[in-house]
Amino acid sequence: MTFAGLESGTTVMLAHGFGCDQNLWRLVASRLEDRFRLVLFDHVGSGLSDPAAWKAERYSSLQGYADDILEIVEQLDLHDVVFVGHSVAAMMGVLAVAKDPSRFAKLVLLTPSPCYLDHDGYTGGFTRADIDELLESMESNYLGWSRAMAPKVMGTPDRPQLEDELTESFCRNDPAKARVFARTTFLSDNRADLPKVGISARVIECLHDTLAPRSVGAYTHEHISGSDLVTIDATGHCPQLSAPDQTAAAIADFATPA
Repeated sequence: MTFAGLESGTTVMLAHGFGCDQNLWRLVASRLEDRFRLVLFDHVGSGLSDPAAWKAERYSSLQGYADDILEIVEQLDLHDVVFVGHSVAAMMGVLAVAKDPSRFAKLVLLTPSPCYLDHDGYTGGFTRADIDELLESMESNYLGWSRAMAPKVMGTPDRPQLEDELTESFCRNDPAKARVFARTTFLSDNRADLPKVGISARVIECLHDTLAPRSVGAYTHEHISGSDLVTIDATGHCPQLSAPDQTAAAIADFATPA
């Protein structure tokens, strides 16, 4: 757990996505810390979290991660939290808010996807064969998968240092835990949970994102009542690294009390 920024005022909790850790928020955090109280953490099984806390059964469902988020805000006695979830952590936030909205004021979903699989009338961006191939590749050669996948996720061939950073982040994770997290991420379907969000919400998407195309951003926005949608002029799935100014501005504009 890391605390940054102001000692009081609006609390912004930053939650990272699959294969990452809280360090990937550093560029956004440095742009927010003069206005907000920041709380950052590593999901169990990622980063510097306690390896002994990880249980495959609990984390084979996104609800396990959502329950962790609720435990954090309860143990820290946080109120009126602005929860910012990147990628799959956006759906963790949806589940946490749906289960207990009492400690949350606002929800920010950064490049979210409620379902990565295509269904009738819904374009998630991947077929079941695509996902099966991805998971099989992870199973057979996790490090090789990491080196091949990170550039596609980051989408910044003009800035290879960002792709290298994401590759290193992937490779730091325990392969066995990462495979469970990946299966949980890519096979979850949280479309029915979106209407359960009863607090103010903002969806932030990128102009070009291979993992969460704009049709997914539009779907998420349409199914969370009263939400708004912000499109960042950026490419890739990790704008907190590739477009930190725009990402921080979109978060701050929404998180700042009226």
